Amino acid sequence: MWTQHDLHLRPLPRGFHLVTREVVAGVPELARVRVGLLHVFLAHTSASLALNENASPDVRRDFERYFSHLVPDGWPGFEHTLEGADDMPAHIKASLLGPSLTLPVREGRLALGTWQGIYLCEHRDRGGARRLVLTLHGEEG
Repeated sequence: MWTQHDLHLRPLPRGFHLVTREVVAGVPELARVRVGLLHVFLAHTSASLALNENASPDVRRDFERYFSHLVPDGWPGFEHTLEGADDMPAHIKASLLGPSLTLPVREGRLALGTWQGIYLCEHRDRGGARRLVLTLHGEEG
């Protein structure tokens, strides 16, 4: 089985946001897959995806603080500044973390670790709505 859906996420503030539930809900065929893979692709250049701790909100805040320290807004060495002080840093953060995840599917569910969740990492103050392309491939069972 192959299937593909677009998932449109509402605009979110800068930060690391758990979107696991939205992703699972965006692929209703997931429940029928015995074994397979779900590929999640973010079609934007100033946000990214990550898989990490899904329980403590402290982790999400620490990620944001760390990446903002690593790649600060308004760094004087940036040439690409026409779209705002947060734009070029957002592109760099997105390149570091990446635009996609490939996740295992087992018995109709994502086969994630106990404390793992999917993050939409919004690197701009006002990044706008985001579109995910969800591609499921697997054996029905």
